[in-house]
Parts: sequence; C-alpha cells; structure tokens
Amino acid sequence: MHMPALDDSIQFVKGIGPKKAALFQKLQIHTLRDALETYPRDYEDRTRITRIADIQTEDKYAIRAVVGTEPRVNRIRKGMTLVKCTIFDDSGSLAVTFFNNPYAAALLHVGQEYLFYGRVQGYGRGRTLISPQAEKLSADASHPGRIVPVYPLTAGLTQRDLARVTEAALAAVPGDWPDPLPEVLRAKYRLPDAADALAAIHRPQTAEDVSQARRRMVFEELFLLCCGLQQLRERRRADPGIPFVSHGLDAFFDILPFAPTGAQRRAIREIAADCASGRPMNRLVQGDVGAGKTVVAAALCVLAAQNGWQSAFMAPTEILAAQHAETLAPLLAQLGITVTLLTGSMSAAQKRSALAAVESGAAQVVVGTHALIQQSVAFHRLGAVIADEQHRFGVAQRAALSAKGSAPHVLVMSATPIPRTLALILYGDLDVSVLDEIPPGRRPVETYAVGENMRRRITAFIDKQIAAGGQAYVVCPLVEEGELNLKSAEQHAKDLQATLPHRRVAVLHGRMKNAEKEQVMRDFAAARYDILVATTVIEVGVDVPNANLMVVEDADRFGLSQLHQLRGRVGRGSRQSYCVFFGADKGQTARERLKILCRTGDGFEIARADLAQRGPGDFFGRRQHGLPALHVADPVADLALMQSAREEAEALLAADPALHGYPLLRDRVQRMFREENGEAFN
Repeated sequence: MHMPALDDSIQFVKGIGPKKAALFQKLQIHTLRDALETYPRDYEDRTRITRIADIQTEDKYAIRAVVGTEPRVNRIRKGMTLVKCTIFDDSGSLAVTFFNNPYAAALLHVGQEYLFYGRVQGYGRGRTLISPQAEKLSADASHPGRIVPVYPLTAGLTQRDLARVTEAALAAVPGDWPDPLPEVLRAKYRLPDAADALAAIHRPQTAEDVSQARRRMVFEELFLLCCGLQQLRERRRADPGIPFVSHGLDAFFDILPFAPTGAQRRAIREIAADCASGRPMNRLVQGDVGAGKTVVAAALCVLAAQNGWQSAFMAPTEILAAQHAETLAPLLAQLGITVTLLTGSMSAAQKRSALAAVESGAAQVVVGTHALIQQSVAFHRLGAVIADEQHRFGVAQRAALSAKGSAPHVLVMSATPIPRTLALILYGDLDVSVLDEIPPGRRPVETYAVGENMRRRITAFIDKQIAAGGQAYVVCPLVEEGELNLKSAEQHAKDLQATLPHRRVAVLHGRMKNAEKEQVMRDFAAARYDILVATTVIEVGVDVPNANLMVVEDADRFGLSQLHQLRGRVGRGSRQSYCVFFGADKGQTARERLKILCRTGDGFEIARADLAQRGPGDFFGRRQHGLPALHVADPVADLALMQSAREEAEALLAADPALHGYPLLRDRVQRMFREENGEAFN
C-alpha cells in the first residue's frame, strides 16, 4: 500500500477529487507540502465556554447547551431556508437560527447536549445564535471544546476541506523531519523543533501551543530573510564597481546657496567613500521631510560627472522630476554639468532630442520618472543611479535600472522615516545614512488640531493668510462611494469658492488625467491660484515655497506619517507656516493621535507612534521592497525577534559565509529568495 508522501497531489485525499483540487489551486495548494505551508489565518478558541446568561456583546462564543425545542424548517422563498430551535443551559435559553442549512434539523436532537460555536447577534430577548457549528457531547465530556484553525478559503471550499487536506499532510510528515534552524539557536531561544511547530500550528491543543509555534515560525522566517540579505550584501561587496576618484567636493559646497548641515556633509562623505571603494555603492539616504536629500543626490551627480560618468535621477511623478530638474540645472551649470529632463508627456521631438543627448553622453545628469528604465533609453556611460521615494519601487526596478550600466552606484532616497533598526533589515541589501538635522532657517510649522466648531474661524484664517501674500492647501481624504459624510474635494472646493468669492480656488484629485494634474500644480506654484483643494496627490515632494498654510479635513482618516508628510508641504519658504487638522472632535483616540503631531515635528518619533498604533501594513505595501513575502512575521510587532534573527544571521555567516555546514538552511534561503529575485540569487 502506498504511504502518502508530501509531494503527492491533494486530489487523492479522501473526499477531495479533481474538481475540488482545481479550487485548491486558486490558493496555490497543489501538493500535501503546499497544504502544510498554508498556515491558518486565525484560530477559534472553543475551549473558553460561556454560559448563556453571561453573553454580553455581539461576538463569537462557545456555548455548552441542550437542544430544548424541535428544530423547525421554514422555506421563506425559493432557495432560502431557515432552521430555528431553542437551546438552554442552567443559566438561561437562547434562540438558534441556521440559514440555508436544512440538514441542521436532522443533526440536532431534543434533549441532547452539544458544544455550539458561532456568532451571537442582537440584544436582550432578540438575541440569536447564527448558523453555529454543533458538536455532540458524550455524557462524560468534562473538557469539551478545542482550538480550531481557520484557513484562508476560496469560493467552493469549506474549512472542513482544508482540515482534511492538512490532516493528510500532517500524517505524511516523516519522523525524521529535517530542521533548517541550527540546534544551538533552537536551544538559545527555546523554540520547538520544526515538526512539533508544524503540528502545533495546524492542530494546537492550547493557545500557548499556537504562540510557541508562531514564535518559532516567525524566528525561522526572519532568520532565513536575514541570512539571504546578508549574502546579497556580501555578494554585492564582492562585485567590482566603478571607482570614482573624489577631486574634493569643495567646489560643490561653494556653489550651494546655503551651508549644508552636519548630517548632509556626513552622508556625502559616506557616499564619496562608497564610490571610491572599487565596489558598487548601495545606499539608502533616509531623511525627514525637508532634511535636504536633494543636495546629497546632487553631490553624487557631481562626483559622477567629475569622473566622466552619467547619473540617472528617478522621481515617482513627472511634476517632481520637473522640479528636481529645475533645481539641479542652474546649480550644476555653475560647474559646467548639463541636466536633461526626460518624461512621458514630452513631445516626440523633445523626446528624440533628449534620448539622443542621453545616448551620446552630452546629458550628464538625466532626470525623469520610471520611464528611464524603459528599453528605448540607452545611456552612454551610466555610473550612478538615484531613486527618490524608494518605497514606490522595489529591488527588481532598481536592478532594471542598474542593468543599463555596468554595476553603477545606487543611491535610494526616502522620506518615510522608519526606525533605523527596521530600515537596516527591510533594506537589508543597502547601507543606511540618516539625515537627522533640519537645515537652518526652516521654522517649525505651527500645528493645531481642531473640531468642526472652529470651521468659521479657520475659513477666516485662510482668508487672512492669503491677504498677507500666502497660499493654502486644503486636503480631503479619498472618498469611497456611499460615504456621504466625508468632504469630497470637488464639493469642498465649490463650498470654499462660495464662502470666499474673492479668492481663486483650484481642485486636484486622482481621477483627473496626469496632464491636468500637472497643469494645476504648475499654476498653483506660479501663484495663479490662492487655494488648492486636493486629495493626497500632493503628498510627495511638490515644492511651493509661497504656500504657508495646510488644512487637512477628516485628519482622523489618515495615518500619522502621512499627515506628517502633508505638513512637510508647507514651511518651505521664509514666512511662518501653519497646519490645521480637522477631526479632533471625532472621539478620544482621534484627539490623542492628532495631539502627537501638535507636540512634535520629529518624523521618526511620529513613525514610531504610527507603527505602534497601526502595524506596518500601510507602511510598505507588502510586496513593494522586493523582499520575499513574509507569511507569518510582522516586521514591527516582531521587531525584537527580528533584531535577534539579524544578529544571529550575521554571526553565523561571518563564520560560514557559504553555509557549507548548513546545507538545509542554504537550500531554504535560496528557495526563499529565488521566488522573488529570480536568477539573481543562485
């Protein structure tokens, strides 16, 4: 008789068959091994039994009760049946309703005790247990209930189908199941071995089993990730890079219209050292809003040009690319360095001439959007690549751009302030420089959190700032259809125009065409409008020094880091700037969150508060940074484990760089990274 093996197809599991197997494929489950690696997304704790009288709120409960009335089937209309009965324990009784499950009536018997598990809806006398699971209890069941895993599903599959398949998969796990984690680490961190952890994650006996197994899975996942990143980093260090000889950057510092901060000088020194090392630079410059990252990027362009190489400077939007070009061109022209803009909306003739300049090398610094990575762009000698707002494109895109040169130096810039420990891990293949000083002369933005009762005063304040020569942004959240209570940008612009008829109001939102958006932004920057009402399309980097007031509607709907980015749009000129957040009257949580912004202008402190409240999901869209997808770990909640995993990975690889002594670990790391980074990781 054939013993099932982990690489067998799941269609041979009893009760599955080819039809259901096709549905399982939608969940990426083809073999028993795939089923083993599909972890529950949640658990139902049916061991905590609640007496009927103790049910307080609408929630899920495990209830031990006896069926008191004969279950009755009611056919309401075609294709809709209800089965109703009453259950009771020694504290009270409760109505039960099953939707579209006529078999429930046959399964429940009056006088028999069951363990019911399901959601209670309604209050008081109207309380009902909706479509519960029911398990028959024997007379001696002293500890009924268990912890039930809840798996991700797709239409046509039930939890029972997944339980069947994982049951078969667990049965196929051999007794000598190999463990990729070195034994010394398992002992040091008190982690269960691989086979026990798998059994506990799929079939836990207690809640403690789940947390121990999860801890083990998280540590393993982060440890594999850190091993792979460490190897990538070492491999890059071994690649030959283009040596840039620094002819001293004094000439560069001399042309700057202001003295650079200590942090800027430090970052520029780190870049110059990387570029001179003979290895390709891979550096992340992280700086809060307004910390002056562009100056650091300009220094790299100068280094490249001095050594006869071109630089490519990528921005996330055309308008930002145009702004960078406008800032850099006159500055670098003083050193005889040419800057060329290349964007999608240029005319065919402009594009042809720009592409020719890039190919001949006449364009020493090429500024553009991600269009710079396209096939049609051929560089003469690409030596440095700068990517602004890294979180908008990942490792794969960095690689595509780097492939246009021979291992050019890569500088990545981000204004998303994440704690350094996290940055070192998430951008594990990059070295990190932090700009933690704001350039002198930038006055802090005065920030206020207000409620609706201040509406008239704030409108008058907007008018007053414009009268004094300033301009104002008003930001509305993106509106979901059906959310009538939120300000939509267009409606809000009409209201403002009616209230302040003597002011020029423009509107900007995501549904407008790119060319329209660009035009509105250009007009606002040229002071053809006084007020710009917008959704968050203005979040990234647009520079209008004359705008000195930012008003955010329904600010409780935004993340703190996002609000901090929005606030960074003002305070760029010489006049005092202000930021007003509406939403302080939306409950205590909203008020406390907005108070953090009134209290501090430090993006890192704000990011920490944001992470503590929201988790990292909104921070880095799960797949953006081109790291392998994490299945169980959460880089923020598990930061302490992540720190340990990173230290252990570095120590292990320092002793055994190719992991010769750990063949299983080596295979698992390669598998994890190959899925994401293609053949680069072999």
